[in-house]
Amino acid sequence: MIDVNVAIAGLDWSKEPQGLYAPIAYALSSGGKRLRMQLVLAGCRLVGGNEQDALPFAEAIEVFHNFTLLHDDVMDRADVRRGKPTVHVKWNDNTAILSGDQMLIEAYHLLEGVPEQYLPQLFRLFTKTATEICEGQQYDVDFEQRDDVQISDYIEMIRLKTSVLLAAALQGGAIIGGATEAQQEALYNYGIHLGMAFQIQDDLLDCFGDSDTFGKAIGGDISCNKKTYLLLSARDNADMKQRAALERWLMQTAPSQEKIDAVKQLYIATQAREAAEQAILQHTGEALDCLKALPRNDESARLEQMALSLAKRNN
Repeated sequence: MIDVNVAIAGLDWSKEPQGLYAPIAYALSSGGKRLRMQLVLAGCRLVGGNEQDALPFAEAIEVFHNFTLLHDDVMDRADVRRGKPTVHVKWNDNTAILSGDQMLIEAYHLLEGVPEQYLPQLFRLFTKTATEICEGQQYDVDFEQRDDVQISDYIEMIRLKTSVLLAAALQGGAIIGGATEAQQEALYNYGIHLGMAFQIQDDLLDCFGDSDTFGKAIGGDISCNKKTYLLLSARDNADMKQRAALERWLMQTAPSQEKIDAVKQLYIATQAREAAEQAILQHTGEALDCLKALPRNDESARLEQMALSLAKRNN
């Protein structure tokens, strides 16, 4: 099996000007799960394909994903990513934006390395997915100014912002592996539900996780009043007193530990934390159901274990 970390480390960012490429090397050296790369290769292997053929698509997906993180961190004013200063903090906003732009271009260059017969289909999938991710990010931004966001709106937002890239990774790998349309669809839908569970778990960890293992400060979503599954569930479930308290804290725009602690207690009292945990279990179960339409082999067993593990992750 291909070592995804070795593959990413092997990409050459020694080009000039280093002011453009050094931040890319820095961002990609920060580690992470390389989950999307793993999914590309798993999708290919599951249907009997040669994972080496899928490696360029896996690298393209990983570089693209990290491009979105550079820009997201600027938009969210995030200071830490994977336990290290974000690119816009280590350098500046302009560097993060321009190096991120170049990462998007590099992702398309990497995509050119896939077997030629699959390139048109993969190009369409990649571009469609990139557009959906931008749409999801815009919804996320729009939600900051809206008071009428429902859980269904949030679910659609994370489907676009998070899930479609996992789904495309799996489908792209499967395409290269020679999968049938039914197999591609099953893997795509597995990725959608995996992404839903992953993002709701991310909401939980941002609130109730440990900063040392999570890799970034706890309570950031609360500090900026981000519309998460937890916040929307708390609003839906709160009684009049709890809702009034929640709204008072939301009106406090200055970050404070007091606000974080108080809102966390409201999430527990309104059973929002429990609702999020149940949603994770639901989407994990639906992801596992999708695997039933696929060949039963070592790869499907790994995908099954991946879904179960991500639902319980702490970073």
